Amino acid sequence: MSPDGHRLVTTVATLDDASTKYVSALWEIDPAGDGAAHRLTQGADSATAPTFDGSGSLWFIRKSAQDPDADPQAALWRLPAVGEAERVALRPGGVASIVTATASDRVLVLADVLSRTPDTDADVRERRQTTTTSAILHDRYPVRHWDADLGPGRPHLFDVAHDGRLDPVVTRPGAALRDAHVAIAPDGDVAVTTWRTGAPQAATRTALVRIDLRADTPTEPVTLRADPDADFFAPTISPDGTRVAFVSESVTTPTTAPMVTVGIIDLATGAVTEPAANWDRWPTSVSWSADGTALIVTADDDGRGQVFVIDATGREDREPVRAVTSTDHCYSDVCVHPDGTTLFALRSSPAEPSHVVRIDIADGAVTPLPGPAELPALPGTLEELRTQTIDGTPLRAWLALPHGASEQARVPLLLWVHGGPLASWNAWSWRWNPWIAVAAGYAVVLPDPALSTGYGQNFIQRGWGSWGFEPYTDLMAVTDAAEADPRIASERTALMGGSFGGYMANWIAGHTDRFRAVVTHASLWALDQFGPTTDGADYWSREMSPEMAVENSPHLYVADIVTPMLVIHGDKDYRVPVGESLRLWYELLSESGLPAADDGTTVHRFLYFPDENHWILKPQNAIIWYRVVLAFLAQHVRGETVDLPDVLGDVEIAPHDPM
Repeated sequence: MSPDGHRLVTTVATLDDASTKYVSALWEIDPAGDGAAHRLTQGADSATAPTFDGSGSLWFIRKSAQDPDADPQAALWRLPAVGEAERVALRPGGVASIVTATASDRVLVLADVLSRTPDTDADVRERRQTTTTSAILHDRYPVRHWDADLGPGRPHLFDVAHDGRLDPVVTRPGAALRDAHVAIAPDGDVAVTTWRTGAPQAATRTALVRIDLRADTPTEPVTLRADPDADFFAPTISPDGTRVAFVSESVTTPTTAPMVTVGIIDLATGAVTEPAANWDRWPTSVSWSADGTALIVTADDDGRGQVFVIDATGREDREPVRAVTSTDHCYSDVCVHPDGTTLFALRSSPAEPSHVVRIDIADGAVTPLPGPAELPALPGTLEELRTQTIDGTPLRAWLALPHGASEQARVPLLLWVHGGPLASWNAWSWRWNPWIAVAAGYAVVLPDPALSTGYGQNFIQRGWGSWGFEPYTDLMAVTDAAEADPRIASERTALMGGSFGGYMANWIAGHTDRFRAVVTHASLWALDQFGPTTDGADYWSREMSPEMAVENSPHLYVADIVTPMLVIHGDKDYRVPVGESLRLWYELLSESGLPAADDGTTVHRFLYFPDENHWILKPQNAIIWYRVVLAFLAQHVRGETVDLPDVLGDVEIAPHDPM
């Protein structure tokens, strides 16, 4: 949102002409809701990361998509309030992110630097390219993140001069600014950013530091908040520039789940307060109200993601936490209008993809705004299912049903287990979209078992370190409740999950034969193997003790698996390395209760993506993912043979007779 509140810009991704990749463009939304949305950037180039400066100029990152002669690096662009867009800076290695001040023309960018000093970066990059050098020499942990090799470049923070020159603002930050969250005071004089530091046993901690932007030369940051027992994220500076709000996450132990809270630092005194210390929800984002008296926070809440107001004055006559929204949606990317009465946000749910809405802070009224596209029609309905687990803990889930499902026309059931595990089924997903399965005639239940967010700290703690126990019994209780619905064909059920959900799929496959098929995507299989090889081994070492890893490892129950399994993995997955599925595949065929036949044939299948990561992102690969999953389910749940895409070669889904 522009500082004057008159303009609202978002990013929209669409398929290119060949339907092989996504292209992002900037679209302007009318905050009043009177005019139609219109596209700001044109052509095949991708435009991302829009942000306004104090003058009303719109800054963004643009990357050439098709021109073989164009520099492929992401360039910094500016669209003034009046005039045409212009390229401001193009540097080797590109630009990663932009931060702007709301009451000045200060603009900062994060960009990787390969050499010791930014001045020689271009020369070093050219030599690395011409000599085809790909080696990376690491001097610290970690070395990978999600699907990216870290290094050899390291992120630096630059001040953008009027002539497009990029001036470093801190001296040799090393890896401290990796994945940094940077905030600028409205007047542009001070920045506050996250700052990574090393910790014992190859761990890292994330602190908050203050950077003086008025200096003519790079300076050393000043630590605002650091704690060996916590990490700090999402800093945001108050409208008057005197305070910093942030999110804190406590360091876990194998017996203690993390706690996520909101804090405020007084920049003059360094004093820290927790304005919602007794609030039993985890904040996911934080912004200041226009007058600086409150924080606007989003948090998962009972299968939704609502907007809340947290008092920042400490006055006893003010409500500490107040819910603003109460709809069946998840809100994100909140923008605060300068009038102090209105918010703008993205809103989605399992039944609606993201769209822009206006929110009245006083009464919580939500108004959808005209966007680039209409919301899609769904092939079914979404209902809420509530039950309780064996220990009496309340449980809930979403249940998506095809149109026409009835006691006379019962439909098979798919149990989908979300990843995380600290997450919730409360938003739209293109990668795990239940409506594709619903359109194929399945009901899909989306449960939030123990460890899910939005139900309080105790709900997370009850599953901490015991993945194979409370989460498992919770999922079985939800499945029982769904199967009791007379519209469900309870004898025809299947199970699917990805990441932690894939772990649960593997665990469940070794502990019950109630499901006709199991789909396990990017899953954890052998926890002793997974722990040291994931990209965040330091975090995992605090998640479970070695004894817990043995107690909760699915691979120890491979002999009890008698259900056909579809194993899926991307080779570029560094969060759950592909070795997990390679081992699962071999042990499934050689040691399970449903092994390969003597001639090597098997009812199990392994869908492998050499160029994908933890998520299947390329459009045509995503289509293959859905088609193979639905073909596997059709064969084993319905007894129907569905042809596979011919681009997969001469393969098919083999039938299985459990008798």
